[in-house]
Amino acid sequence: MNGTKLAGGPTQDEIMAVSLCKLGLLKTDTVLDIGCGTGKVSVAMARTAEKVVSIDKRPEAISIAIETARHAGTGNIEFFCTEAMDFLPKDHTFDCAFLGGTQNLVRILPVLAKRVRRTIVINAVMVSTLERAVTSLKELGIFSEVVQVQVSRSYDIAGSIMFKPIDPVFIITARGAACS
Repeated sequence: MNGTKLAGGPTQDEIMAVSLCKLGLLKTDTVLDIGCGTGKVSVAMARTAEKVVSIDKRPEAISIAIETARHAGTGNIEFFCTEAMDFLPKDHTFDCAFLGGTQNLVRILPVLAKRVRRTIVINAVMVSTLERAVTSLKELGIFSEVVQVQVSRSYDIAGSIMFKPIDPVFIITARGAACS
């Protein structure tokens, strides 16, 4: 992956592990990654799922994500540079979906709920995003749970170690509503 920085940065490994666990991916799954950013989560999902469809509205993100996938040797990811609302109304159905980007979340969720068969996972760092997501998912009747994850990493200090916290993340899970 090149040295270009993206807003939001790559998902921390520990957060990604919990998010992937909540998705419950199967080898036969087709998965959607909305707001794929650096492509790190897409690559991790591609190790289990049959196919990953990754979208981001930022051309620089898609460039970085493609390079991340190439470097990882994954060939089962399709990348699209587009707005989620421009992509979702098409007749696509997915087994699971991961949302790392949360812009237009309230508009995306009702459409996404009809396109996902099993599980939707949303990562949010802002309490306002958490509130909007949970309210929308409850109104849709598909809300499952929220897990708040706080991770701290060790670093050396004065011959010992200290822990430095990483920003907490809310991992929001919902059931898909699409027919099998």
